[in-house]
Amino acid sequence: MTTTVDVSAPPAVRPYESYVYAYPHKTAYRPLPERPALRELWAAEPKNALSLYLHIPFCEVRCGFCNLFTRIGAPEELTTRYLDALDRQAVAVRDALGDDEPVRFAAAAFGGGTPTFLTADELERLCDMAEKRMGADLLAVPLSVETSPSTATADRLAVLADRGTTRVSIGVQSFVDEEARAAVRPQRRAEVEAALGRIRDARIPVLNIDLIYGIDGQTERTWLTSLDAALAWRPEELYLYPLYVRPLTGLHRLGAPATGADAEALEQAAWDEQRLRLYAVGRDHLLAHGYEQVSMRMFRRADAPRESQEGPEDYACQTDGMIGLGCGARSYTAALHYSFDYAVNMGEIRSIIDGFTATEDFSRAEVGRYVDAAEARRRHLLQSLLQAAGLPLDDYRVRFGTDPRADFPAELERFADRGWLDPHAPEDLLRLSPLGLAHSDALGPALFSPGVRAAMAAYERK
Repeated sequence: MTTTVDVSAPPAVRPYESYVYAYPHKTAYRPLPERPALRELWAAEPKNALSLYLHIPFCEVRCGFCNLFTRIGAPEELTTRYLDALDRQAVAVRDALGDDEPVRFAAAAFGGGTPTFLTADELERLCDMAEKRMGADLLAVPLSVETSPSTATADRLAVLADRGTTRVSIGVQSFVDEEARAAVRPQRRAEVEAALGRIRDARIPVLNIDLIYGIDGQTERTWLTSLDAALAWRPEELYLYPLYVRPLTGLHRLGAPATGADAEALEQAAWDEQRLRLYAVGRDHLLAHGYEQVSMRMFRRADAPRESQEGPEDYACQTDGMIGLGCGARSYTAALHYSFDYAVNMGEIRSIIDGFTATEDFSRAEVGRYVDAAEARRRHLLQSLLQAAGLPLDDYRVRFGTDPRADFPAELERFADRGWLDPHAPEDLLRLSPLGLAHSDALGPALFSPGVRAAMAAYERK
């Protein structure tokens, strides 16, 4: 049984304000004047279920919608210099974690950029850093790696499979060549299909395919063409992303509709309606083909093996720490989220990468934002509520000693009034309705604190 989102009338609020994949957002980070020592930051932190993330900021091309921290190409042995710096950082971070108590990584991921921009030998080196420097057992924990059609080569995939990769995520976005060109993503369907064949041949347990809806010229028919082309590979996961046009990206420079004050209201409303309609088409199509909805974006094949897709039961993204290595990675302690500087403009990104490769001392946090008890509550509510499974109230009470309905009465009342909360959820569960899931990109930002909003608004784009 499927549920259709009503898009016959303009939404009460804009449904596509921002994709919230972390809180606070990185544009709320600022340089840390005291440059706290990592050893002090991690001294009192639980270290028995950490997540490890290694960031590779290189791509062969940059898609028109991309605002990630990545650069095109890596001239003059830049990947070697970057990996040298990454190795120095790994040594410093592992030293900061100390040996007073066991350090255990419950999950690992290589992202970017495009990690498979690296050669097969360089990927071996990256895995060695995770294992020999950081102590992560890649053969024993879930390991997710991002790739692209042109870099998913047999030799690279063989390395990833041998080193324990359990999940490969490939950005396809569209199987329709004209739509790929409209998104400024130079690829042909034949190349995509060949890459998917190589991934399946590598026998990595979980294949995820990313698709985008809302591309200029896309229709329900062409959207279904991409969905069916993806389903032909029976991926264990599918992510359906609404297109965003961000400042300083290729599509923004080409004059595509922008999300923000500079977009014409009528044009924006029409685009919002198109994306909501295509979202409902995609969601219902996947549900009808044996997938279950995990979040607004994520769909999992109902019969897929779970053990290779998720971290151990004792790891939770809302509470457990993350170690990020690389100049585009974040790290999370209970009190501080930190990283390096952030940019979208290619010149600025190159400068930050060059600075990273020249760094010798990685023992201190440089840029970040402190997270107090109130922000920790917001983060827990936000990250739980945006999952289709919802927030078990007992989990929140055990961690904070309070009830989210008492901590966030105005926000939750507003969500209920809009029909975003499931009135049929069990009493001990706070869960979004189908309409609420469809409006996740409005609901998430609505939970940002005034302080975080002010910091994001004051951020100087670069």
